[in-house]
Amino acid sequence: MSQMRWSEACDRNRAPILAVLQRHLADRHRVLEIGSGTGQHAESFAAALPHLQWQASDHPDHLPGIAERLDAAGLPNTPAPWPLQAVLSPAPGLGPLPPDAPLAFDAVFSANTLHIMSWAHVQALFAGLPAVMAAGAVLCIYGPFNAHGEYSSDSNRQFDAWLKARDPASGIRDAEAVDALAAGAGLQLIEDVAMPANNRLRVWRRAG
Repeated sequence: MSQMRWSEACDRNRAPILAVLQRHLADRHRVLEIGSGTGQHAESFAAALPHLQWQASDHPDHLPGIAERLDAAGLPNTPAPWPLQAVLSPAPGLGPLPPDAPLAFDAVFSANTLHIMSWAHVQALFAGLPAVMAAGAVLCIYGPFNAHGEYSSDSNRQFDAWLKARDPASGIRDAEAVDALAAGAGLQLIEDVAMPANNRLRVWRRAG
């Protein structure tokens, strides 16, 4: 039985996300995707950006479905997905990294993850980024964000209420709070792109 999952949102948002990634990843070589989910983004973006090696990663429970999708696509630039997630112990960061993992990625991508994780796990994710990012690497994060504590739309307000009803630790994050975490990891915001459905794609660069 197939273990592949399908996300209508991934299918719908891949084109506008790709339009931004094509600009920021044109001179990149190795991308780490954190929270690959269904693997649809990995499949689509690796096919559209064949100069990149696209390393998918997620919670171990999701890896069989991701691997099945990537195997079926037969792309030469999508190695086996990694088990990787934000962890709080023994220290906040990303783990467990494969012991033979080639690190120093020159790009990191994540979509629709920050509002699913608890704030402590968001902090852990950013704390772990320096261990996997090369000097001058870019970080691209897609999803909904608040600005100065305010919702950008009524639909985002309703979505945030739905998230918190399901899991009180989740919720749409304030862009300024995320920027502060990024700054603590040595990352500077270089672009903030408005996207369909009241989402944004925010791009930071690590100091070179």
